[in-house]
Amino acid sequence: MMDESQDSRKRTKYLDIVEGLRTDLGSGKYRPGARLPSEAELVRKFAVSRMTVVKAIQQLQQEGLVSRRPGSGTYASGKATEENRVFGLLIPDLGQTEIFEPICRGMMRSPSVKTHSLSWGHARSNAEHKEEEAEHLCNNYIEQGVAGVFFAPLEFTPHHDEVNERILGNLNKARIPVVLLDRDYPMYPGRSTYDVVSLDHHRAGYTVTAHLIQKGAKRIAFFARPHSAQTVNQRIVGYREALFTNALPVSKDLVIWGDPSDVEVVESVLRTRPDAIMCANDDTAANLMKSMIGMGVRIPEDVRLAGIDDVRYASLLPIPLTTLHQPCEQIGSAAISAMLDRVNQPHLPPRSILLDGHLVVRSSCGNGVQPLSQNTEPHTSRKHRAS
Repeated sequence: MMDESQDSRKRTKYLDIVEGLRTDLGSGKYRPGARLPSEAELVRKFAVSRMTVVKAIQQLQQEGLVSRRPGSGTYASGKATEENRVFGLLIPDLGQTEIFEPICRGMMRSPSVKTHSLSWGHARSNAEHKEEEAEHLCNNYIEQGVAGVFFAPLEFTPHHDEVNERILGNLNKARIPVVLLDRDYPMYPGRSTYDVVSLDHHRAGYTVTAHLIQKGAKRIAFFARPHSAQTVNQRIVGYREALFTNALPVSKDLVIWGDPSDVEVVESVLRTRPDAIMCANDDTAANLMKSMIGMGVRIPEDVRLAGIDDVRYASLLPIPLTTLHQPCEQIGSAAISAMLDRVNQPHLPPRSILLDGHLVVRSSCGNGVQPLSQNTEPHTSRKHRAS
């Protein structure tokens, strides 16, 4: 088994080849179209395995610096280096939530990225290793000399604040531009010094709440899981602003944190007598819907329900969910444009590039359903009386 020091030496040899050839190409030692040393020659020169040489050549090929001709060899590309940048993706939650895959898809489809390439990588789902692997990937990108990094800051790991700070600090020392995806890393309303590209979470909260009000709701609760993403705080601000604008109660008692699968928690929510509940996201709304249906609560007749994200199963729930659709692919495309701006104009002030989602109206908010009378007994009593 290869120990950590051996693995480190192997990475160093691979990078020695990449940096050496990159320097030779940049200095003009190999003009466009010139043939580079063969793999066998590089194996002898750097005293490495053939696989290490192949990996280094593939890295340079990905950067657009060289091209390979089967049966002939490797040749210097005729394209300028600045036209073939490699950007790193550092997204620890890739594959664990629905939003990041379409964001990455939007990056790949952006016309702005056609002459550049993206280097992929993400941490495992195990939170114990996620922080370590995120830092390891960051260091790899620094060693590779990528032109920029798209970073979705860590959340819900034991030391996420410290790890985010270290990752961003190391990228800053290496003078590698960063664009943050979906969220900033300080707790809202704090603001970092990096570009952020995301859904306008404030407006999303306002839009969903305003729709519930338009449907006749007068007493709207906001429900979220404890330790939710910090973007939820921005959605709460939008929710409260919509209530205030429409002269409805803005009460801290109506912002409730809890497990939507816990019957006691759900009963406590219903005791506040809401006629509508806005959920922090669709996953919370789906679990809350399941709990309320099991308790005999009718949706939307007794309580209207809405979420944010428009995940794939939102339309397939027992009562199809009204929600706000995230423009994920557009976020990806906007992130590419932001990064190219940042690379070309490094002294631009930090920007918040916020995209609007659109409301997807389904049955969970009802059509023409009157809100539950404030004189009606709390919903929690219905099933328990029957038992």
